[in-house]
Amino acid sequence: MIEPSQLSDPAVRAFVTAVNAGDREAFRSALAPGATMSDDGSDRDVTQWTEKEVFSCRGHMSVDAESDGGRALIVDYRNDTWGEMRTAWRFTVTDDGRVGRFETGQA
Repeated sequence: MIEPSQLSDPAVRAFVTAVNAGDREAFRSALAPGATMSDDGSDRDVTQWTEKEVFSCRGHMSVDAESDGGRALIVDYRNDTWGEMRTAWRFTVTDDGRVGRFETGQA
């Protein structure tokens, strides 16, 4: 497992740290204005999805591997709704160093 503090990309590090802390404010700060996301190939509303899948059900990312300069992760993701599942995450980082898009799905 890779500790969040050891993740290579600073934007991804901030994202994972915020998710694991359940910190909505830090999470919003990690995202660029107008950030987008998809789950299993379907675009979702970032605010609605993260509230349902992360914050209201104690989501947690245990990172197993990273690639693409830290912008692609293999994660054991767990929350109180779905339990634990192996997931893949890909991040697009904007010029200002924040996450502009993330995509997740089963690995």
